Amino acid sequence: MDYTVRQSLDSLIEQSELRHIAIEGVIGAGKTSLTKLLGEKLSAKIVFEKFEENPFLPKFYEDTDRYAFQTQIFFLLNRYKQQQDLIQADLFHRFLVTDYIFEKDKIFAYLNLEDDELKLYESVLNTIEHSVPTPDIVVYLQCNVNRLMENIRKRGREIERNMSEQYIRDLNEAYNYFFFRYKSAPLLIVNASQIDFVHNKTEFDDLLMEIFRPNKAPVEYYNPASLK
Repeated sequence: MDYTVRQSLDSLIEQSELRHIAIEGVIGAGKTSLTKLLGEKLSAKIVFEKFEENPFLPKFYEDTDRYAFQTQIFFLLNRYKQQQDLIQADLFHRFLVTDYIFEKDKIFAYLNLEDDELKLYESVLNTIEHSVPTPDIVVYLQCNVNRLMENIRKRGREIERNMSEQYIRDLNEAYNYFFFRYKSAPLLIVNASQIDFVHNKTEFDDLLMEIFRPNKAPVEYYNPASLK
């Protein structure tokens, strides 16, 4: 990035009214990596979803039907507690970057729970969701299934070893359905199937420019592949 472009990016960030940026995407889309990069660039407070704290998750991947409800309720309450902590003022960071939004919990619930379990889940959700903070912008990293599976294999997490391609396909479709109807906050949908913001600084800076570009519509689409 040349000096003029870098100066323009720094100016956009300095003048931006954004404070809370949430990154979303299916397992393997790169949301945690992007959250880390944004946190470093913006000297932001970073909040990661603590999936590894869920004691039911390994069992869920081995037997989805049996452990779906326990896994979901643990995630719901744990995510709620994290979100409540975000309400507290942070005097040391101008920006907050999270690698999930609270509402995405519904995606997994509707995909994995049986009808009677879903009713109980919704009764709990309805009592708590009104007090959850809303991000200033949500960045949804949309990927094709091949890229998602490739990323999952590359990072080699033990807990994801038995994850099936069909489950990722179903999850990807559920995410797309959810975010194409999402209206709670400004949304930037990024075609991330052919972008490498982790190893390509230019692509990261271009994405950063898009996130901080002012006067965006409520829903924006960014396809970096079309710009090459």
